[in-house]
Amino acid sequence: MSLQLLATLLLLATTGLAEFRAGSAKVDITPKVWPVQMVGSFHERLADKAHDPLFARAIVCDDGQTRLAIVIVDNCLIGRNYLDRAKALAAEHTRLRADRILVAATHTHTAPPGKDRRTNRDDAAHRAYFKQLVEGIAEAIAQAEKNLVPAEMAHGVALVPEEIFNRRWHMKSGGIAVNPFGSPNDIVRMNPPRNLIDRPAGPTDPEVHFISLRGTEDGRPIALLANYSLHYVGGLPADGVSADYFGVFAGMIEKALGADKDYVAMMSNGTSGDINNISFRVPRPRQKPMQRMNEVAQLVADRVLAAHKQVAFRKDITLAMEQTLLTLKNRQPTAKQIAYAKAVLGGTAPEPLSGLANAYAHRTLALANGPREEEIVLQALRLGEVGITSIPCEVLCEIGLTLKAKSPLPQATFTIELANGHNGYLPTPRQHTLGGYETWMGTCTLELLASVKIQKTLLGMLEKVAGKD
Repeated sequence: MSLQLLATLLLLATTGLAEFRAGSAKVDITPKVWPVQMVGSFHERLADKAHDPLFARAIVCDDGQTRLAIVIVDNCLIGRNYLDRAKALAAEHTRLRADRILVAATHTHTAPPGKDRRTNRDDAAHRAYFKQLVEGIAEAIAQAEKNLVPAEMAHGVALVPEEIFNRRWHMKSGGIAVNPFGSPNDIVRMNPPRNLIDRPAGPTDPEVHFISLRGTEDGRPIALLANYSLHYVGGLPADGVSADYFGVFAGMIEKALGADKDYVAMMSNGTSGDINNISFRVPRPRQKPMQRMNEVAQLVADRVLAAHKQVAFRKDITLAMEQTLLTLKNRQPTAKQIAYAKAVLGGTAPEPLSGLANAYAHRTLALANGPREEEIVLQALRLGEVGITSIPCEVLCEIGLTLKAKSPLPQATFTIELANGHNGYLPTPRQHTLGGYETWMGTCTLELLASVKIQKTLLGMLEKVAGKD
């Protein structure tokens, strides 16, 4: 514990302001008008039902000096414009500042659009859903604040290495396909054919960090926030929305630990931009719809519940939060890439042609005609001695591991991705040299050194919230 943090604790204790409080709430954001599109695919998928409900789940914490909120939303990705609206609406109706609110999508691939995209339908159902999404997030925050009670917090870590696999692979001869830009020169391939794989191109992170909150007056469980670096699971019928394993996990934890209906559990997505649930070396037998999703959720929940039995709750919790707006360059296609994109859309591009060439031609031209810079929201939080960073991208795993290793908060630091906006994938410079889906222009929209600048900024922010700057 730093001297500054210790001094803060002593000061708050002597002035009577050291009481830590927490509250939670969840708001159903399942669509009310059908059919709706579902994101997470290169072709249109329409849902006319919900296989399970979608929620915005919120916790609000207060130590007498700082009040902050964390909201995890059952959506694939959410545009910053909609999140900024939700935060502003929440700030109007609560005592929370907008820059003390973290909102992140889980990355379920079976949810309605949360971001303005070229392929979105512009109809009443989807306009209504964007409104429902914004209002649902704000309402969850407001309800969680109303539910603030004296509380204590515990932190724990479970290990679940069995369900995560790096999906980027170095390939044997013949294993690299022509990419959407007409190049056969990628070095690695995402989700490749098993018979041609050589070795993974990156690591995995088996840690499931969790924060547990309960009331001090009656011991009533309040909330549990978990974090696991797993992209999503899938394996669902194509006709309905679902919160995927994130929602199943939350339901299992709520059933196991919740003393009443007000208890809220949530699973945030860690740095899983190159991590999924496909076992490339050992094929699995065909499974029933939703079976894999439920099996993964059950294993992760079981490990968290086992670890939860060993945690120690503390009342002397202090909070800190920093937000920085970082301006980065957007990638710009070359004249050759622009010409190729126009040829693809005009039907004159040479063979062989990637099946994704048309989609990436549109993305290439959008970057060429779009803004040259992008302002992104970065946040660093401290709850007790636990650090949390947030990044508005699909973050490759090694970036999260680097932030953990270099964090000034030694007990625990984890990253919540797809937070406060969506700015594509975030590879490291090393991964950029390897190519592959996660690095393609249009999948990855920020400059090639974006991860370096983001890591440096976040580590500096962690120093501040840890009281070591």
